[in-house]
Amino acid sequence: MSKKLFEVAQDAKIGLIVQVKDNQPTLKAAIEHLAATATSHDRAQSRNHGRNRDETRAVTVFDPADALADTDWHPHVAAIIQVERSVVTRSPATGLLHSTTETAFYIANRPITAARAGVAIRAHWKIENTSHYTRDVTMGEDRSRIRTNPGIFARLRSFGFNILMVSKTGTMKQDRYRAALAGIQHLLSLVAISKR
Repeated sequence: MSKKLFEVAQDAKIGLIVQVKDNQPTLKAAIEHLAATATSHDRAQSRNHGRNRDETRAVTVFDPADALADTDWHPHVAAIIQVERSVVTRSPATGLLHSTTETAFYIANRPITAARAGVAIRAHWKIENTSHYTRDVTMGEDRSRIRTNPGIFARLRSFGFNILMVSKTGTMKQDRYRAALAGIQHLLSLVAISKR
């Protein structure tokens, strides 16, 4: 995360929400202190219950006010977002419950409501889970040992991934296996190019 990204977003009039991680220790410390001491501006809570999993999320938005006045981030941050996630998972084999909690902090370059921030952050995780995770696990992107021009092969994997996602018939792993057995001609036949 860099201030340059926020400057570009401001020039383009784009709303931006970015997670603050441990690689920004002073910014993260200032945000954690603000969240612990200040009164929240807005708060929203949601709950998802699925098979063997119960997840509760509390999204809290803080006004940065003067908390970041001594940092270079002051002109870029319009809202500080805290997401507290509590997950209870039941093991089907043993029936035992396992509980985890996690707190993450985000900064936004525009004022935002807690409900809208929660939706935007969840949408990002959907991309993370459907695209990045699939590309890593099914397509082996992180295991790639290609060191010369790796971008070319990343584009090829993206090309294949997008074709398989559009013409999905089973799981990504099954579709990839079928495409590998049928060859490149079958994979290319899945691409529908409209004639004008």
